[in-house]
Amino acid sequence: MSMKRFLALATPLALLLPLSAHAGNWPAALKKDYMKDCVAAASQNIDKKKAEEYCACGADKLSANFSTAQIKQLMSKKVQPSAELRTQALDAIQSCRATAAAPAKPMK
Repeated sequence: MSMKRFLALATPLALLLPLSAHAGNWPAALKKDYMKDCVAAASQNIDKKKAEEYCACGADKLSANFSTAQIKQLMSKKVQPSAELRTQALDAIQSCRATAAAPAKPMK
């Protein structure tokens, strides 16, 4: 995967970085904002359906690995998350990149 493509896929997730505790739930409005931003960025490099799958995977991974408070902090437009939290979030969603990069299955 080229660096440009990786950055386009990782950028929306980097916005979610202040995460690192136990599983939490997404506040509905924040998840909607995340999905909107993520799909918009990812669909510049992959088709929209794959972008939606990728972003949903990322949201699930973040929800499973971070608390609601951390997700809120990550999505905050006012406070920049720490480099450590950004790295933890990117690590959490790394397996989703394989889903986005996989070729579509041919229809029979």
